[in-house]
Amino acid sequence: MTITKQLRVAAMFVGALTLPFSAWATNGYWSLGYSTKSRSIANACVAITLDGGCAATNPATMVHLGNRLEVGFSIFSPARGFSAHDNAFPTIPPAHITPGNYESENDYFPIPNVSYNKMLDANSSLGIIVGANGGMNTEYNERVFANFADPRFLEMTPSSPTSSDLMQLFIGVIYSKKLNAQHTIGIMPMLSIQTFSAEGLQPFTPFSLYPNKATNNGRDVSYGGGLRLGWYWQANEQLSIGASYQTKNWMTKFDDYKGLLADEGKFDIPSNFDLGFAYKVTPQLTFSFDYQRIQFSEVKALNNPADLVFMPGSILMGTSDGLGFGWEDIDIYKLGLKWEYRPDLMFLAGFAKGSEAFPSGQSLFNVLAPATVKEHYTVGFSKKVGKDQEFDFGFAYTPKETVYGTNPNTGPQTGSLQMRQWQISFGWNWYF
Repeated sequence: MTITKQLRVAAMFVGALTLPFSAWATNGYWSLGYSTKSRSIANACVAITLDGGCAATNPATMVHLGNRLEVGFSIFSPARGFSAHDNAFPTIPPAHITPGNYESENDYFPIPNVSYNKMLDANSSLGIIVGANGGMNTEYNERVFANFADPRFLEMTPSSPTSSDLMQLFIGVIYSKKLNAQHTIGIMPMLSIQTFSAEGLQPFTPFSLYPNKATNNGRDVSYGGGLRLGWYWQANEQLSIGASYQTKNWMTKFDDYKGLLADEGKFDIPSNFDLGFAYKVTPQLTFSFDYQRIQFSEVKALNNPADLVFMPGSILMGTSDGLGFGWEDIDIYKLGLKWEYRPDLMFLAGFAKGSEAFPSGQSLFNVLAPATVKEHYTVGFSKKVGKDQEFDFGFAYTPKETVYGTNPNTGPQTGSLQMRQWQISFGWNWYF
């Protein structure tokens, strides 16, 4: 196949990835991995030359992969919801959420992935990868905030469903170069596109800087970009070390929701960094460890407190110090295991544990984004077929995690947010 045809094939799959999708196995709303292999090892691969999905974490590893096209598909199922307990004041104020258990709709999400790499010479390569983040998708058939509406004003009556949906897509172009036999560097300029929508939040519009830009305005689009840098060091035959840093992705504002999101709709993608090592216990068995930090505090719409008290005449939404989700920076620790059982068969396993995205007192608006999960367990395998093809399979499971909390706007009422997830992935790789 000629280079032109190869690029056309890659472009076709990149185009497929522009189809909508909105949920991933998540740390906060960060993806667990960007390929079947990377998810199978819990993305503990900043210091492993495994595949293009791992190169999305550390672009320096791409040159070690050779000429290849990787295509994958997964089905992701997040079961998420919340419970409101029957211990609220019987009258308003304060407001309360009608007691009961609330389960979000939309339990299954098809997710594609693709990466492509072409060697420019023996020491450098140029590639492309498309990935995504998500996990802030919820849709409740109930009017969750109905009791927050003033019955004297019909415009405050909430619509149904109550929902929010954030989708983020990035396209990265990776240049990777071997400096010498031990050290490799990589750079990945990124184009990012994100969309956001929210419904059923009419009771909060009197507290907004822009009441007509707070809810039910359809899907808004934001775009921008950033940069990821990577370094890979093959210290010796057994030990490798890797590190990467992604700048903040500076994004245009969500103008249609500048009355809901803090800082007039500004929703940048936060910076993050990874540091890790891999050690060959035997020629066939490799152990890896990664540390990742995601700086959610850089984004006011996420980091601003969610426990602000709604008082008559107060403007709490859309301002620089307005209502957010109360998310904090999170730390994620990942363990991975790669077992090359035989030349044509490889097994992978991993475990990742992250810190809590938000404390219990920040639970009110997080019913729209119940990012409670902290642990991921993953397994997978890869089977080579012939000289130039390989098939991947992976499975990830996240046990149910519950966060209990209160909010000053609901008085003594208590409640809980919960989520559990599973994801099954398939991949096909072609080496040329």
